Amino acid sequence: MKLYELTAYELSERLTSGEVSAAEVTEAYFERIESVEEKVAAYLELTQDVAMEQARQVDDWRAGGEQPGPLAGVPVAIKDVLCTRGIRTTCGSKMLKGFRPPYDATTVRRCRDAGMPMLGKTNMDEFAMGSSTENSAYKVTRNPWDLDRVPGGSSGGSAAAVAAGMAPIALGSDTGGSIRQPAALCGISGLKPTYGRVSRYGLVAYASSLDQVGPLARDVRDCALAMNVLAGRDQYDATSADVDVPDYVAALTGDVEGLRAGVPKELMGEGIDPAVRTTIEAAIGQFEELGMAIEEVEMPNLDHSLPVYYVIAPAEAASNLARYDGVRYGHRTEEDVSDVYDLFAKTRGEGFGPEVRLRIMLGTFALSAGYYDAYYLKAQKVRTLIKQDFDAAFEDHDVLLCPTSPTVAFGIGEKADDPLQMKLAHVCTIPVNLAGIPALSIPCGMVDAMPVGLQIMGRPFEEATIMRVGDAYQRATDYHRQRPEL
Repeated sequence: MKLYELTAYELSERLTSGEVSAAEVTEAYFERIESVEEKVAAYLELTQDVAMEQARQVDDWRAGGEQPGPLAGVPVAIKDVLCTRGIRTTCGSKMLKGFRPPYDATTVRRCRDAGMPMLGKTNMDEFAMGSSTENSAYKVTRNPWDLDRVPGGSSGGSAAAVAAGMAPIALGSDTGGSIRQPAALCGISGLKPTYGRVSRYGLVAYASSLDQVGPLARDVRDCALAMNVLAGRDQYDATSADVDVPDYVAALTGDVEGLRAGVPKELMGEGIDPAVRTTIEAAIGQFEELGMAIEEVEMPNLDHSLPVYYVIAPAEAASNLARYDGVRYGHRTEEDVSDVYDLFAKTRGEGFGPEVRLRIMLGTFALSAGYYDAYYLKAQKVRTLIKQDFDAAFEDHDVLLCPTSPTVAFGIGEKADDPLQMKLAHVCTIPVNLAGIPALSIPCGMVDAMPVGLQIMGRPFEEATIMRVGDAYQRATDYHRQRPEL
């Protein structure tokens, strides 16, 4: 088996035993990238010199008798929404073309401190706004299972890189499903942690009350390894929680007997492709065989999640993206301008793509005088009701199960002219972000030769529980071991 076909956990074992060096592993990934990147287009920037230097440092540590952490020498790909010191960070936008941050995001720094060589920056929907990675200003990433289909979004580059064997682990961000939905469409595992579990310092903001950083990987065990590196309080992020971080790998016992799972009726009905629903029901049956108790639950306020999200997220985006004015950093128009307002208008018109401009306008409207109470304030009140639905469901259930995506990956360009259908791609994932809870997507079958993802949701800060459930499923099945042929 080639090095790029191994999981991060398997690479860790070989690196720790001295069977391979970190430099050999990193070289193997760059060779794989060279062979398939032209087809998949997962990366915006490759950082081979940086990665090889980091890999050699890990090898020097081991040669000197040091015992670095389990992921030392295991490469990582970074979504281009996370700041990387001295390395271009564009958020998939012309607005930040050529921008080189003066600091690392906390999650990037933690990966570096753990000895993980950085392969490069992955493609994404512009400013994380999209469900397909078609909104990038630079390229369209393709699904490794079918190059004519999308990989999902907005972390499509990270998901495609892992699925294509171009990275064992990748970092993504998730505001409404942007880790879990591409993980599902690309047949890999992806975790959105509890809001506050992982630092957002250095994550370029989309919607600050919803954004969260998390890992994408081949399987749940690899996600657990990554979370051991990423999770924890950060003094630079006031929203990061001062909560004890368990050993996530140790939590993967394989035993889920006696756990109780609820299946939200609202996330299994209208809008879910019948073949996807059948696949999810089969996966739920597997959990019953593993000894879990399954029952349907009603969460009536989940039906309001989509409109609530598309008031709150654009409102926060409009506020966050106001900083891109052509004055301090980023794109600045080269056209003649008559005054500062003309400078702002031309700069923002040139720098932002159509989806970003649309969401800024929606958010500005929702926050404007006379409409704030009718839209933004009301959406926040309904958000509280959605959170209460989850609180009630978790009183009697350890986890909740549903599809990650209502369909398998759709064709490139298929939904480009239908914004409603595009936004419905995140209908199953958005409630999780509104409630601030953790959720995991794992592959659970195939429809039309494309992967289907199962979503496992848990109580706040119980990532260990949902990963234990996901890992138990993967021990009993082999969907996570299937690989696309490129």
